[in-house]
Amino acid sequence: MNEKKLDVFFITLDKSEKDYSPTTMYHDYAINDVLFHWQSQSTTPADSPTGQRYVHHKNTGNRIVLFTRERKVDTAGTVPYTFLGLANYVSHTGSRPMNVTWRLHRPIPAAFLKKVNRFVVS
Repeated sequence: MNEKKLDVFFITLDKSEKDYSPTTMYHDYAINDVLFHWQSQSTTPADSPTGQRYVHHKNTGNRIVLFTRERKVDTAGTVPYTFLGLANYVSHTGSRPMNVTWRLHRPIPAAFLKKVNRFVVS
């Protein structure tokens, strides 16, 4: 969405190997009610135009929006995404993929936070 200066991330937290390839088993989770850990695509280097767009999004006027869901499907069918809101870059480590920490503009509601931070990888 370059013309809108908007990056929208649709994040599935509980990824099963039958639905996702090894290169898309990203480790995404809530750190707390306002910080979210997100992994970029496995081919995104930090010094690439895409990586730099994430890091410098505020300076360029780009906006970052996060949507999450627990899993891809459940007994009722496809699981909808929940809007977490706008986020700002805090920091990152690594490259291919980048491990990015985003700060949400609004805290994740407590009931939903229990769902999204239980996927923390130890």
